[in-house]
Amino acid sequence: GTCPSNYPRAIEEEEPGPRSTCPEYFRWIHEDLRAWAHTGITREAVETAKRTANFRLVIVNGKAYVERYQKSFQTRDVFTLWGILQLLRRYPGKVPDLELMFDCVDWPVVGKSGGYAGPPPLFRYCGDDRTLDIVFPDWSFWGWPEINLKPWEGLQKELREGNTKKRWMEREAYAYWKGNPAVAETRMDLMKCNVSEEHDWNARVFAQDWVKESQQGYKQSDLANQCLHRYKIYIEGSAWSVSQKYIMACDSLTLIVKPHYYDFFTRSLVPVHHYWPIQEHDKCKSIKFAVDWGNSHKHKAQEIGKAASSFIQDELKMDYVYDYMLHLLTQYSKLLTFKPVVPKGAVELCSESMACNAAGLENKFMMESLVKGPSERAPCTIPPPYDPPSLSAVLRRNSNSIKQVELWEKRYWDNQNNSSRLRGIGCYTIYRGD
Repeated sequence: GTCPSNYPRAIEEEEPGPRSTCPEYFRWIHEDLRAWAHTGITREAVETAKRTANFRLVIVNGKAYVERYQKSFQTRDVFTLWGILQLLRRYPGKVPDLELMFDCVDWPVVGKSGGYAGPPPLFRYCGDDRTLDIVFPDWSFWGWPEINLKPWEGLQKELREGNTKKRWMEREAYAYWKGNPAVAETRMDLMKCNVSEEHDWNARVFAQDWVKESQQGYKQSDLANQCLHRYKIYIEGSAWSVSQKYIMACDSLTLIVKPHYYDFFTRSLVPVHHYWPIQEHDKCKSIKFAVDWGNSHKHKAQEIGKAASSFIQDELKMDYVYDYMLHLLTQYSKLLTFKPVVPKGAVELCSESMACNAAGLENKFMMESLVKGPSERAPCTIPPPYDPPSLSAVLRRNSNSIKQVELWEKRYWDNQNNSSRLRGIGCYTIYRGD
């Protein structure tokens, strides 16, 4: 269908009053664009990024156009583009003209030492320490129909309610994980931590069969009914996993197996404040210690679990997801050294035509996540960039917290025969920020 022309082109008037400051993780926008801060982004650099891109997105005069190169896995591209259209509906007139390349594949590809004159600016869902890919909120915030994962706004509310079904103290005193182990060796390794006749590593891990689930109506994968354990494990898949936000929303103490990738919000998570770090090469012993520690320090374990779910509920609400997109795209567009133009092969996109062409869950999730009209609230104010010393201090603090846990863990296993020593480990230093 054609796109209507009667949607407001700009916001008439926002509510007065001071703007809120965006969450801390918005500071990483500056870091993600730092590679182009001095040179700007040339058309040549953008064209170089086309090599692995699924689509080119062009925004001119508040309208979105897409030039598709290759279909993504499932509906990743569809819901990413849908999310961008909702941003335009929420903040008409605020999204600047721009042109960008988007790669919907898991793994970041723009190496820091690529030997380019100017590195190609390529948007994707995650990055790592060796790459320069620009991270952007993933498709699941608007829904993932293939596995019946609802849009984040409604699901966030369900998770909040699901949290109240069982108080932390009444939950099972084990670490729970359910997912698809076949996607990564590290997950296959986690399956070995399951309870057996020889060992109980305090872990209860289950393989999720998505084909069977879809045939049985997704009865066993309702996330709001998975807040029944005191501890929940997060482990990466083939790269980062969208599951992290759902796992951390449970009030359970999240045990994070050492991650190699980050997405747009995870870099402001603090070990032993938001989660408990788990060693990747000795998972089972690491998990057993974490659960024993938590069961011996229940108040502290609950405190960490609560800090994580508060972060997910308060700092990762859809308002902030849209604000992150707006600020990232605004900062990105300022770096462009050329005038964005609509290429010949591009098609105009709008919510109406996308929703009309979608059926089943795809259409349902689009309708549920449709932005009804312009926001009355102004976007939050982006915090300033880190200066190098403060960024180093943040990274050092996180690294020291993880080392501290590894030290406690080593001591625990050294003294394993004398379990009463666990209470004397002195697990409070990080809390006071010492």
